[in-house]
Amino acid sequence: MARDHDFFVNARRVVEQAIGEHIDGSPLVNKGSRAVAGSKGGKIGGKARAEKLSAQKRKEIAQKAAKARWAKD
Repeated sequence: MARDHDFFVNARRVVEQAIGEHIDGSPLVNKGSRAVAGSKGGKIGGKARAEKLSAQKRKEIAQKAAKARWAKD
């Protein structure tokens, strides 16, 4: 019986996300807003880090990343 309840709870959550509010009409609290804001900070931080690195160090990091990508089988 608990599995049926979980199915209905999940279905309700899907509907609420689709319509952008709770079934009773109250607004949803966006829990993902911090994650979205954090991703912008990561983009800014990556650019700042790249500017601080020398061209040689950036090249070494890029070569290491390329080797890691191509080593995957």
